[in-house]
Amino acid sequence: MTIDCSSKIAFIPNDIWVAITSKVASASIRDLCSLRMTCKAARDAGEADIVHRSVSIPPPHATPWWWCLSPEAKRFFDRCIVAGHPELLFREALRELFIRRNENIGLQMLNSAASTGHAAAKYALTMTLLLRTDDNDEKQKGLELYRKLDATGSLAEGKAKCFSILTMSWSGEVQMPRIEEQHTLCSSPRCSTRGHMPLLYDYRRRAAERNSVHAFGGAAHIPCIQCCADYDLQAFVNLP
Repeated sequence: MTIDCSSKIAFIPNDIWVAITSKVASASIRDLCSLRMTCKAARDAGEADIVHRSVSIPPPHATPWWWCLSPEAKRFFDRCIVAGHPELLFREALRELFIRRNENIGLQMLNSAASTGHAAAKYALTMTLLLRTDDNDEKQKGLELYRKLDATGSLAEGKAKCFSILTMSWSGEVQMPRIEEQHTLCSSPRCSTRGHMPLLYDYRRRAAERNSVHAFGGAAHIPCIQCCADYDLQAFVNLP
C-alpha cells in the first residue's frame, strides 16, 4: 500500500516518523522493510541511525541463509554496525577476536557493545580482560566487571548468550585463546579452592560426556568469586 501524499498522514513530523519506525524495527526487521515501502516519509525515517541501532536481529539459527549472500543485506547490516547496534557489534567483535585474530579492533567493538549494557558483550569483555597476562590493570578491570555482573544477576545470562554465539554460529572457525595451567586469578593463600578450578572443570566436562548429573552446577557452590572467575575462564577457552 502506498500512502497518498495529499493525505494528512504525510504531514506527520519526521521525528514522529522516526519514533514509529524505530518501534517497528525493534519488533521485526521484516516489518521495518514493509513499513519503508509504504511512503517516502517512512523510507526517509528508516535512514536514521537510531532505527539502525534498534533493529531486531534474530538469533543465528533463525537467520535466513541468503542474508549473508545478499549485497543489500550486507550494506544494511554494515550500516547498523556503524550506527552502533549492540548485538551486531557484539557478534562482529567475536569474529574479530576469535576468528580474524584482530585483538585491537575486536576489543574496541566489544567495549562499544558493552557500554550499551549488552549482557553478553559485558561477559565476553570480562573474559577477554581476565585472559590478559601482559596488563595487570586490565585484568583487575576484568575482575571488577565480573563482580558487577555477578552482583546484578546478569552473569548467567551473558555467559549463556556468549557461549551460544561462539558454539553455534561459527563451528570449526573459532580459535579460542589458550591459558597456562598455572594461570589463576585467586591470590588468597587462605582460599581452599585456589588452583583447583581446572580440575573441577575437567570433572564437569567428563561428567557431561557420561550424561551424569554431576555435569551441572559449574562452580556455583564455590564461595570465592575469583575462583568462580577462574572456572569460567576454563569453560571459555575450552569452547568447542
